[in-house]
Amino acid sequence: MERKFIHGTWQKNRSFSPAVITSGNDQKIIWLAGYGAPQMPDGSPLHGDFEAQTRQSFANIETFLKQCGGSLADIVQMTVFIIDSRFGTEFTELRKEYFPDGNFPGSALITCAGFAQPEMMVEIQGIAVVEA
Repeated sequence: MERKFIHGTWQKNRSFSPAVITSGNDQKIIWLAGYGAPQMPDGSPLHGDFEAQTRQSFANIETFLKQCGGSLADIVQMTVFIIDSRFGTEFTELRKEYFPDGNFPGSALITCAGFAQPEMMVEIQGIAVVEA
């Protein structure tokens, strides 16, 4: 099985890859690192705005998957970390927008005490399977 380690920009300094792609048997499996979004791509802060951080996290994942020839619909497993369990229902409702056909990935929703960046409120990991 072939492995391709994606080298990000700032991620190298933090000793991780934003994704690793394995391929074989006419498919690619994309192992996504955690994607959070305490700010917009232009640097505008999203501190304290759970919905905006969730939407930007999905946007970041979608952008990356498109670069790999995939889409959000190719995600088969998702692990979501949220800063407060009171955001659980809100996250679930937002996720429905990104998987409107009802084909949801397997998922875990985990409340945690904090993230690598204190402003973060949500982080999404995933595994996507894309035809090679």
